[in-house]
Amino acid sequence: MRVLVLDTIHGAGEIGAAYAGAGHTVDVVDIYRGTTPEAMKNALICSYDLISVPVHIDPDHPLLAGKNTPLLTHHEAVRQLLGKSVPHPMIEITGSRGKTTTAHALAHILGERGVLHTSTGTYAFPENSLLFKKSIAPASVLPVAECARQINGWLVVEESLGVTGAGDLAIITSAEDYPFAAGKKNAMDAKIASGRSAPRLLIAPEVKAEGWNVIHVEDLAWCDRESCTITWHGTQHTIQNPLFLLPPYSVPLMLAATAAVLLGVNPAPLALFEALPGRMSICRQKNVIIVDNANSGTNKETTLCAARYARHLAQSQELTLVIGQVEGDGKVCEGFSPVQIASAIEEVRPSLVIRVGGIEDPLKCPGNNRDIPDRICATLEDGRRTALRITSAGSIVLSVKTWR
Repeated sequence: MRVLVLDTIHGAGEIGAAYAGAGHTVDVVDIYRGTTPEAMKNALICSYDLISVPVHIDPDHPLLAGKNTPLLTHHEAVRQLLGKSVPHPMIEITGSRGKTTTAHALAHILGERGVLHTSTGTYAFPENSLLFKKSIAPASVLPVAECARQINGWLVVEESLGVTGAGDLAIITSAEDYPFAAGKKNAMDAKIASGRSAPRLLIAPEVKAEGWNVIHVEDLAWCDRESCTITWHGTQHTIQNPLFLLPPYSVPLMLAATAAVLLGVNPAPLALFEALPGRMSICRQKNVIIVDNANSGTNKETTLCAARYARHLAQSQELTLVIGQVEGDGKVCEGFSPVQIASAIEEVRPSLVIRVGGIEDPLKCPGNNRDIPDRICATLEDGRRTALRITSAGSIVLSVKTWR
């Protein structure tokens, strides 16, 4: 079989190598940076038995136009390549926000021998030791699944824009939607469609999906302040953790606990789970409380939550807000728009604002308030250092959208 695999930025090389290893003839093309001009030329005139494409490709891309060749998304190709060589249990997690928290919380519950793959890195459990860092593109499932198989352990894997459906359980962590693929597709449609291949699909509240394999988390679990109760097949589990009080944690922790119960695992260890770095973690320096909310899912909602949390902890309205999007991180999926940033600043009403990114003139920033001192920094770390230097009381909130 002759196979064409598109998009070397997002794992076409790994998928192509896997097809080649299975005995197929493979062409791999970089569709975004133009680093494979000869391969692109050949692909335009060659005939293929199969084309594997990233889910975010423009459906009208020249390499697809007029071809009747069967298409598989990268997610579907990975499922095909894995075949029966899947670690058990394998849990796949996707969604606009809450993926990393859900994944870490579930790995914390599972403990023992396994592999956790997220945007923060790939870790071996129970040591929680970093193995390496790879993207959360579906192609990365191939090497991390092999790591889990080698140790005969479980696999919890975070994926972008859908799941392969090869695992025992898939999870969609949030209902946020946005257009992609040149504005011709919706992210939520793609995630739900990919989840239909999974044996079971656990979905967060407000995700609009139905089907034989769909499980609505609110049908099994409910939270009451610091506690969460899950009922399944007549058995009830209740976990207490103060993180359930925080909106960015309540749904991910509820999903992780419910996923554990569906897998036949007691979710009790979740009671000892702590906030992750960049996801509402707390530290104190110079008698100032710092709430770290800088991650790839940072948005207006999490910024407002972090500000409320910081003021509660510090027992003071004095707050320095470090906000923006790191230049060079692209849109980090859906981005943190200037309009959202301006709205967040307006609602938080911080004492000081430090904007992170490529903005040159604070007075030209959307939402600039002349009564709020405004600084500009290029990076998150610069913003943090500046905030510590100029903040003498109250709290600092780091709310910068960035990959960490």
